[in-house]
Amino acid sequence: MTQSNTFIIGDVAKLLGIIMNGLFEFTNMFGIQNIGLCIVLFTFVIKMLMFPLTIKQQKFSKISTVMNPEIQAIQKKYKGKSDQDSMMRMQEETKAVYEKYGTSPTGGCLQLILQLPILYALFRVINNIPAYVSSVKTIFMNIVTPLMQQENFIEKISTFAETYGMSPEKYDFNQANYVVDLLYKFSSKDWTELVNQFSGIAGVITENSEKIIHMNTMFGVNLAESPGIALTPALLIPILAGVTQWLSTKLMTSVQNVNDNNEQNPMNSSLKMMNTVMPLMSAFFCITMPSGLGIYWVATSVFTIFQQLILNAYFDHTDMDALIKKNVEKANKKREKKGLLSQKVTTAASYNTKSIAENRIEQQQKRDQEVQENKKKMKEATDYYNRGIDKPNSLSAKANMVQQYNEKTEKKRK
Repeated sequence: MTQSNTFIIGDVAKLLGIIMNGLFEFTNMFGIQNIGLCIVLFTFVIKMLMFPLTIKQQKFSKISTVMNPEIQAIQKKYKGKSDQDSMMRMQEETKAVYEKYGTSPTGGCLQLILQLPILYALFRVINNIPAYVSSVKTIFMNIVTPLMQQENFIEKISTFAETYGMSPEKYDFNQANYVVDLLYKFSSKDWTELVNQFSGIAGVITENSEKIIHMNTMFGVNLAESPGIALTPALLIPILAGVTQWLSTKLMTSVQNVNDNNEQNPMNSSLKMMNTVMPLMSAFFCITMPSGLGIYWVATSVFTIFQQLILNAYFDHTDMDALIKKNVEKANKKREKKGLLSQKVTTAASYNTKSIAENRIEQQQKRDQEVQENKKKMKEATDYYNRGIDKPNSLSAKANMVQQYNEKTEKKRK
């Protein structure tokens, strides 16, 4: 990942952190301080903000169901042809089809590309809530500030850090932010051990750690811990993640109207694989990652299911001709603003003129060939009848006499 992309994701993460902090403050007004609830509300807000992109993506998918047969026909037409002229023709014809429907080959990918920085930023925020949510960080700082002033702090805290793969060589625990990151990973057992290690501030640690444990627990699951494969309530998270992901993927691919028996459709096998692989991946990730991320994953799939049900119902009752017409009009307005409409028309006109000229040449060649074939047949027939020309009473001789008589009569009339 490039440095510029890192900055973009970092900025997006800060913005998302502000939203998350606002939700935490909102729930705190009702006496509720729970990170799990905030993650669910946060997921809902993000899905609503990204809903316009989702609509565009689904619109492209729906138009593709009408457009793909034409694209596949072009691909079939030029199948096996690898010369430059054929490839250029195929590109031009394919481009013309996309323009006909007011879209482009990247129409479905653009929304996904725009969502990537948001998804990376979401991962950062959910994976390290205190770093981006100031209200949560304040509670951790109530412990960190006096903790860092204790004797042999670095030596003692390094013991905990090694457990979570945060070696002092990589993490400078003289900086409060790294200490907060470490404490956010603590289990109830770790907090008890921390009290024993720093008995001088046991009261401060106990009071604030109870708030943190309560804040970071949902349905008896510590959101900072990974569920693993043990039979605990936390195992429900990866199971729910897999099931809800399967349902949401099933609904999303249904808008494609893919025929399972259509082997000619290249998207068919890809969609089938996605329906199988994505739920399994979701379950695996939620087993190995902190439960907070699993809650976010489940909430995302649930909200996606509801969104998709609404979108499917909408598109099922949408006139596709009207949708395509509106899409083309919108695309033309964008071209007009960029001054590209006339260029598009010129390109299309030149392409059509070229096609017409080529058709005329081809038709003329066919006509010339037919004329040559007719002349050949007439010559063969003439030769056949001329075989008996020397015989006075032959059929050909009589035919010649009739022909000569007709010619003299015609001259007299003139």
